[in-house]
Amino acid sequence: MDDIPQNAVMVRHTQLLHPQRPPAALRTAATVLLLRDSTDPDRPGVEVLMTRRSMTASFAPGAYVFPGGGIDAADAQSHDIATRRATQGDLHLTQAIAAIRESFEELGVLLAHRADGSPVDDSDIATLDRQAPFAAQCRASGLMLDACGVFVLAHWITDRDLPRRFDVPFLVARMPEAQQPVADEAEQFEPVWVRPAEALERHEAGAFFIIFPTIRTLERLQAFANVQAVLDACAVNDEPLWTSCPRAGVLAGRESRHMEHEPPFGELALVCPDGQIAHSLDWQHEQPVHLLRNVQRLTAPNPGFMTGPGTNSYVVGDPATGHIVIDPGPDDAPHIERLWRAAGGRIQAIVCTHSHPDHSPGAPRLQALCVAAGLGRPPILGLPSLPTARENSRFVPERALADGEQLVLTGPSGETPVCHTLAVIHTPGHAANHLCLLLVEDGLLFTGDHILNGSTTVIDPPDGSMGAYLDSLDKLADRCRQHGVDFILPAHGYVLGDLRASADNASAPAEGGALVAIAKLKAHRLQREAKVARAMQATPEGTLDDWVRLAYDDVPERLWPIARRSLMAHVDRLQSLGGFNE
Repeated sequence: MDDIPQNAVMVRHTQLLHPQRPPAALRTAATVLLLRDSTDPDRPGVEVLMTRRSMTASFAPGAYVFPGGGIDAADAQSHDIATRRATQGDLHLTQAIAAIRESFEELGVLLAHRADGSPVDDSDIATLDRQAPFAAQCRASGLMLDACGVFVLAHWITDRDLPRRFDVPFLVARMPEAQQPVADEAEQFEPVWVRPAEALERHEAGAFFIIFPTIRTLERLQAFANVQAVLDACAVNDEPLWTSCPRAGVLAGRESRHMEHEPPFGELALVCPDGQIAHSLDWQHEQPVHLLRNVQRLTAPNPGFMTGPGTNSYVVGDPATGHIVIDPGPDDAPHIERLWRAAGGRIQAIVCTHSHPDHSPGAPRLQALCVAAGLGRPPILGLPSLPTARENSRFVPERALADGEQLVLTGPSGETPVCHTLAVIHTPGHAANHLCLLLVEDGLLFTGDHILNGSTTVIDPPDGSMGAYLDSLDKLADRCRQHGVDFILPAHGYVLGDLRASADNASAPAEGGALVAIAKLKAHRLQREAKVARAMQATPEGTLDDWVRLAYDDVPERLWPIARRSLMAHVDRLQSLGGFNE
């Protein structure tokens, strides 16, 4: 594996399911959330000013929005009439000025003060023309824009599938007390003060249309107790609290949009990198889901608390090369037959990532189907379980795979031969015989149960080891960095990851989403271990059950029996490190 150049691969365009099209160019804009504290003692919290867009607007017609619009060249030339914070860079200052201008033009609200320092009111605003050049009028009237009171809450980049796209900060500012909003009745109508929770409820009821970024912004805004709490949170680093360029698929027959932290996002990035709404997110047990031309997923019908929607079996390869099946799953006859049909019976090898009963028992039945059809006898590969494995997790492969070994599928494909190479990575931790597979040509990492989407895997000693698990995460991060891996394909849940940052994917991580996912997972494990150490220090004579209550107090009590297993793994690791100190 070491002879492959670093960062040499991304998903091959020849393996993508859909012809790619360039997303529309981004336009710069700025949006401002004008906030005030509720005066209703029965309904405390933040209120935000929203208006309804014209039904003839080219973008989001009829939607309730926050005021805003495009950033003009004049905004960047108006720094001399705006106050600024020491941490407020030129870009954020320009954005703040644009937001102040737009709130004035659309709603007649002006965040500014007079030359003597007193705030402007409606009498000052009445002397200004909302259609005339904004900065020139402010200079002539001796007004200073209160840009130092405008903070960046979020950074939204319009979804790739839309014909009009914007790169827009969502800014926040306190509404001036002595002013009343008056809509321009051209672009904006019906200004309304609304609590975030109320806006979301009305939208759900079909009476208050809002678009996806507005929904997600209101969802986060409702967590703040008052306006000052919002401004304080934004002032900590003077950078957006989140950045997002959502992706969309189809779920239950309807368009479904998702942010980067939501489980379906990585799968949408893999299957439709240009943002086309062409991928179904419904879990399929009856038919395979094509993720790439050379990768199919068939989810076993064994959903449950520990398995999520079921165990993902993957079929790698194509008709020209034959296929390798990863994790045939439980010995479920209909599932195994569907796997066999997905590969057209041409299976070159069956690989089990580990010996647990939802991963390996189906292998002999799948092999027997191939033999019965006269299509050869694909070997069952993997690593043998150790004596530490539970009785229902015993597994002996026909051949043990070596760490770093490569399984290669080759065959003709048009004028040039095609090749699919799976590199073996031994990753003990969840199980002593656990391994992952890296599809070298496309930079995909099949992680079995080592990395899941939507939950953390259980580490169950003695076959499981937290120390080995964390070491294996480091090993996977190294391989992802070495081979330019952007996506993780787990045995449970959707694909994880994202394309790396580019001009059309500005919200993505610089090194690709796989490394981000691994880093977050390791950080989560170490944070949990620190809580375990504190629990042990607080109650040194306590039992495992005592420590679970303290260390997993953020987890529902019904899950504590399962958490107890991973807690034991943390205890073993802490003891191996020579103590319980963080």
